[in-house]
Amino acid sequence: MGYTNQDQNQNLILDDLTSPLTMTTPSAAAAAGEKSYWRFSKHDFFPEPSFQSFSAYLSALSATPRRLRDRLLGRASESGELIEAKKQSEHEMKKCLTWWDLIWLGFGSVVGSGIFSITGFETRDTAGPAIVASYAVSGLSALLSVFCYTEFAVEIPIAGGSFSFLRIELGDFIAFIAAGNILLEGLVGAAGLGRSWSSYLASIFSNNPEFLRFRVNFFAEGFNVLDPLAVLILLIVNGIAMTGTKHSSILNWISSIFSAAVIVFIIIFGFINGSTDNLSPFLPYGAEGVFTAAAVVYWSYTGFDMVANMAEEVKKPTRDIPIGLVGSMSLITVVYCLMSLVLVMMVQYTDVDRNAPYSVVFDQIGFKWAKYLVSIVALKGMTTSLLVGSMGQARYTTQIARSHMIPPFFALIHPKTGTPIYATLLTTLVSSVLALFTSLDVLSSVLSFSTLFIFMLMAVALLVRRYYVKDVTPRHDAVKFGAALLVILGSSLGITLLWSSGERGFVGYVVCGGLWALGTAGMALTSQHRSAKVWGVPLVPWLPSLSIVMNIFLIGSLGATAIWRFLICSVVMVVYYVLVGVHTTYDVAHLEEWMNKS
Repeated sequence: MGYTNQDQNQNLILDDLTSPLTMTTPSAAAAAGEKSYWRFSKHDFFPEPSFQSFSAYLSALSATPRRLRDRLLGRASESGELIEAKKQSEHEMKKCLTWWDLIWLGFGSVVGSGIFSITGFETRDTAGPAIVASYAVSGLSALLSVFCYTEFAVEIPIAGGSFSFLRIELGDFIAFIAAGNILLEGLVGAAGLGRSWSSYLASIFSNNPEFLRFRVNFFAEGFNVLDPLAVLILLIVNGIAMTGTKHSSILNWISSIFSAAVIVFIIIFGFINGSTDNLSPFLPYGAEGVFTAAAVVYWSYTGFDMVANMAEEVKKPTRDIPIGLVGSMSLITVVYCLMSLVLVMMVQYTDVDRNAPYSVVFDQIGFKWAKYLVSIVALKGMTTSLLVGSMGQARYTTQIARSHMIPPFFALIHPKTGTPIYATLLTTLVSSVLALFTSLDVLSSVLSFSTLFIFMLMAVALLVRRYYVKDVTPRHDAVKFGAALLVILGSSLGITLLWSSGERGFVGYVVCGGLWALGTAGMALTSQHRSAKVWGVPLVPWLPSLSIVMNIFLIGSLGATAIWRFLICSVVMVVYYVLVGVHTTYDVAHLEEWMNKS
């Protein structure tokens, strides 16, 4: 098995890596002589054989090519993610959520994560009044991704969300790249919301959205305006998230009902006081502006993946998850289109404030009292987005830690609160540092790329799940499926490259679009070897294939800067994986094999 000079540690490590879940009450834990939750030994962070000594680590590094090949081909099992991985947490999360909780968690998470923050930038500088079309395009793409998430979450109700789904269908390495981007998405998103929160609070007292920040001239541009208030709100919200899932959910839905009422007011009041004259010119930046803005405002739809990540705590996943996810996202898409429309009807797009568009616009048209109401709702929306995002991101981190891709210390669930306190503290610390230094425009481009990349992978994973079952799918069906998938990905990339290069002739688009349709039709003619057990994505493979092309197209619309930032972050992730992740996951996978043979 490759554990030379490490056999003496096997029994101890097996006990730590495969120990069963313990009781969840503090008294029972004490009676059983259970380890304290508050512990910080090296063994809690790196219990794997490869990290027991420096010589063991050097031995593991020398075997990197073999281990990397093993992990590239390795796929997790559903039982491994649903049962075995949970043992790393030592305590169960509490099943306390219903469809009602999920709908309002979706509303609280999504409404506020971008509509009140990034809309101003994209309306003013990228799309103009056509920001409405940008939200419609992003909304359709997000809804397709929700379908994919829902089918997975119903059948595999685990805290890992897309990380676990990709690990099962596409393997460890791709899941790790997704996991790194999941973490990046959550950390950057929280930091961006923290800074937007301080901008909206500042707009109540001043017309300067940076009123509560201070500049440090010798720092690099984009990182030189410090925001201590953003750090403070992150600390408070994450503290609430650690107290318990049900408490946080109740707080969220009570406050979200209030904000929903005010959003209805914004829409009605905006239509009454708006003018269609302000919609001209509708496309000041052309179609390019619509799609570029659509790629960025996708941030406004992120958050539903955090709700999907709460599946482990849902009482009846097969009923509650489809209602909660699909229902809330459909409603939110309509709300966003209406909110963006009234914004550009009330003033010319050139007068829209970049940082706090909705509060400032009411001040501009002479309704100062409404400005304060909108600012309060925007603050509430961003606060609940931070709250739900904190809950979901901590659970992502928990499942990633359960796989040992990051130290399993962060997988521990507190026996009293039933929440992953260590994982929450980790994400809080990093997002607070980002929020203190990094401007909103820098944060948003990184976030959108990560989000779109993960959602594209989710659509691919769903197709793999339906069409390829190991040891079941005949070779000729597997070859046909693989060829069709390559055609879909290649044609989607071709459409994106044509658009990004400025090519507007119809011939190239007809060719690439035709190839996409042929690839999808070819897949449709291939036999599926797994069907949805309870709730499934309709019109497979057409809807997942459409999700793939839309997400790749939106990625291409982000521009070179966002792509380079993503690539740099991904290189860092790969370096970490080669030095750490491949060895920890290899050890865990082969220890389980050793135990089964013993």
